[in-house]
Amino acid sequence: MVDQERVDRLLARVADDLRELAGYRRRGAELLNDRTELAAAKYYFITAIEGCARVAQHLIAAEGWPVAESNADAVRRLGSQGVLDMPTAESVATAVGFRNILVHEYAEVDNQRVVNNLDRLSDLDAFVSSVAAWLSEHP
Repeated sequence: MVDQERVDRLLARVADDLRELAGYRRRGAELLNDRTELAAAKYYFITAIEGCARVAQHLIAAEGWPVAESNADAVRRLGSQGVLDMPTAESVATAVGFRNILVHEYAEVDNQRVVNNLDRLSDLDAFVSSVAAWLSEHP
């Protein structure tokens, strides 16, 4: 059973993070010159994307869908189950990979990539609105 309160709280937190990131987007390339603000933007990316992954994992468990092998797979599963459209699912799954780079530093983080990803906030916003819409239709 979906814990509506938990999912609502996670989605609200993601939405808050996206509002913060939108402020950094307005700064554009100027953000590259401010290490503190750039670090804050990275943090908001991490927490927003992690929130999406947590929602996906919760919905999978609550609905009894097959267990996902990774957070990216969990987001894709929401696409295959009709919670998200497939382009949104793929885009957010790609964002999970970006989050992994930010957290684990698998590769040296290219700060220009961080700034470029600020132009992709609509993908995460679509995740939030799609999940909220699906939940309202599947109480």
